[in-house]
Amino acid sequence: MRIKHITEISKALILARWKQTLVAAVGITFSVGLFITLLGFMEGLNQLLDGLVLNRTPHIRLYNDISPSAIQPIDMAPEFNKTYNFVNSVKPANARKEIYNAEAIIKKLNSDQRVLGVAPKVTAQVFYNLGNIELNGVINGVDVTQEAKLFSFRDYIVGGNYFDLKNTSNSIILGKGAAEKMLAKKGDIIKITTATGEQFSLKVVGFFQSGIAEIDKVQSYASITTTQKLMGKSSSYISDIQIKLNDMSQAPVIAREYEQLFNLDAEDIQTANAQFETGSSVRSIISYAVGITLLIVSGFGIYNILNMMIYEKMDTIAILKAAGFAGSDVKKIFITISLSIGILGALAGAILGFALSSLIDAIPFNTASLPTIKTYPIDYGLQYYSIAVLFAVATTYFAGWLPARKASKIDPVIIIRGK
Repeated sequence: MRIKHITEISKALILARWKQTLVAAVGITFSVGLFITLLGFMEGLNQLLDGLVLNRTPHIRLYNDISPSAIQPIDMAPEFNKTYNFVNSVKPANARKEIYNAEAIIKKLNSDQRVLGVAPKVTAQVFYNLGNIELNGVINGVDVTQEAKLFSFRDYIVGGNYFDLKNTSNSIILGKGAAEKMLAKKGDIIKITTATGEQFSLKVVGFFQSGIAEIDKVQSYASITTTQKLMGKSSSYISDIQIKLNDMSQAPVIAREYEQLFNLDAEDIQTANAQFETGSSVRSIISYAVGITLLIVSGFGIYNILNMMIYEKMDTIAILKAAGFAGSDVKKIFITISLSIGILGALAGAILGFALSSLIDAIPFNTASLPTIKTYPIDYGLQYYSIAVLFAVATTYFAGWLPARKASKIDPVIIIRGK
């Protein structure tokens, strides 16, 4: 049977019940549109939430961890070699937090083709002096240029210029929460006390807001030089080396390699932030499950409409088969009807999904904890459109296949004799 004839007959049957066909197509359109919108919004939200931490987290962190001595003094005594010792209150080893020969390690890392960039860091425990009250604080000494390049540092600055840390000596960018407690403004001079009891005056050149309130109440930033001065350390003192890789998925393997190569402790991003990845995966699974359920429900609608069409058009089917149409031709006619509804509905749904996503993306989203976010987050990934359209077409095909198979088996003699 020629394709032209099958197409013409399919078109005639669709137009004969155009209202029901339109209802089925609209069902597919809304299902695909909502699927795309739901996935785009949920993935945009995942990227926003994970970005609050993952953007600020190195793929690999090299440092000297504080841990107990692997071998205790009692284990070295020959008279206790054949005994089992119970040692309580094991104290950590007197290890240095400074990374030895950090400059050579950074040079070696920068020559590794797998490494996108390296940022040294110095962390100092301090107290913010607020009159007679001392607030706990942490000052991160960073290389401003590398921090902005690798960790989107500038995106979290809500007041001032991050580059002033490099240009202004003895300066600090305060966490927003800490600044509000101290009523500090840009240009103010604040006093801090180090863990050794030394007091220093620092000029406030800006404010930092990560979106996590508990961090912003404690954490602040200064240049590496300023932080080394606060701690009374030399210019070679580095406590952390932060590494960004070209491929984040390789972090666990490369971390173990660097741990052995440099004899340092290495923490990869997957280990440090496993809970965030788990939360994102669960939200994505829920979104896909809801979206696919919508598409399957639409498929049942098409199945019911085609079943009714076959019941009402049995005379037409009998005449077609009596005129020489094979059962396979009749099956092709009804599958063509089903696929036509599915394809048109899916394409219209893709347009609707983009329109709804754009509408949500334009809605203002104002919150004090995320000042850099102005509208609701949407991910316009093409994969959501592809999955929705392909699944919709597949669903409508199978929804039409069963009724088409039923129509192909109709015996024209029985139908005509019954009439």
